[in-house]
Amino acid sequence: MSSKVAVVRTSPATVLDDIRRVMRLGGVGESLDRSVPTILKNNLSWHLMYPAANTTPWQLEGAILALREAGFADLVCVENRTVVTSAAKGEVLNKQRPVCQHYGVPIRYNFRPGDMAWRVYRPKASMLVLDEIFPDGIRIPDFFVGKNIVHLPTTKCHIYTNVTGSMKNAFGGLLDDKRHYCHDHIHETLVDLLAIQKEIHPGIFTLTDGTTAGNGAGPRTMTPMAANVLLASADCVAIDAVATKMMGFEPMDQPFLRLAHERGLGVGRSSEIEIVGDVDVAAENWGFRTGNNAASRVGKLFWFGPMRWLQRLMFHTPIVYAFIFASAIYHDRVWYPLKGRKVVDDWLANSPWGRLFADYRPGGESEPAR
Repeated sequence: MSSKVAVVRTSPATVLDDIRRVMRLGGVGESLDRSVPTILKNNLSWHLMYPAANTTPWQLEGAILALREAGFADLVCVENRTVVTSAAKGEVLNKQRPVCQHYGVPIRYNFRPGDMAWRVYRPKASMLVLDEIFPDGIRIPDFFVGKNIVHLPTTKCHIYTNVTGSMKNAFGGLLDDKRHYCHDHIHETLVDLLAIQKEIHPGIFTLTDGTTAGNGAGPRTMTPMAANVLLASADCVAIDAVATKMMGFEPMDQPFLRLAHERGLGVGRSSEIEIVGDVDVAAENWGFRTGNNAASRVGKLFWFGPMRWLQRLMFHTPIVYAFIFASAIYHDRVWYPLKGRKVVDDWLANSPWGRLFADYRPGGESEPAR
């Protein structure tokens, strides 16, 4: 078994054309079903704009252009929220909503009853953990069933999974507001979700934005680095494995990639992945290290550490709202004003990608970054 991952070097001046190229090389036309709608699944790790944390406006616009060029006309963007992230605020601050409005792509929300409903789904595949975590049934949004999905993650580290990408992007989309029950078995959860995706979606594709990559305690409190790359593939495991390798980690050392590979859900072993496009770019090693922040140190005590025995009390009762409140205060009111804002200002002023974002307008109206 082998899989193909397209990797392309890009720049602010050519990024939309480069996205078309990388998606063609990745096989988008052969991977999706033109007879059904296609979901564009944005990634919003933080409602605040922060480099590498969220789907970029050019990533979203380029995906729309590439899909329509390939004959996929019926597109819909789907957002989810987390306990500390506002989708409505995030899609504005990250300039995603103007892109959808410009191209007439509707936005729907998996937490809004008028947009979709949560139904119990009985997977055909054997589950590693989800059937035990949710013994009353695994609930997923009915809107997802029978539609293609295109994931739009970024290349970044993650405090709980070490790296995050295509496979992690399904976590918010397919699971409801009790998904934090899964954190102590997060790797197995991601594998179960991929198995479910393969049952409910006629086609799956991923466009990963590595224009600015996130090093450190992601998915929010990171150090951004201009990596100038794009990746695309129909194999969620393989594209995450290639991005993982470029970040400086061994893919098969990541439990979710190894488990998915072993269960035949995709290819995680680098030697079995065919790289197309700018092949030499995939050999880069950025030397990333994930690390921790104050929020992750507390969380890991209860999810994986010596306080794990208190997990049900802390996270399966109303006490969880104290952690949610503390996390929101830490990220939005402490870390961002003290550290994050300086990073954002420097990126907007001094990075070509930051300057592109500052002036970004869809439809080819953005000022060229210098």
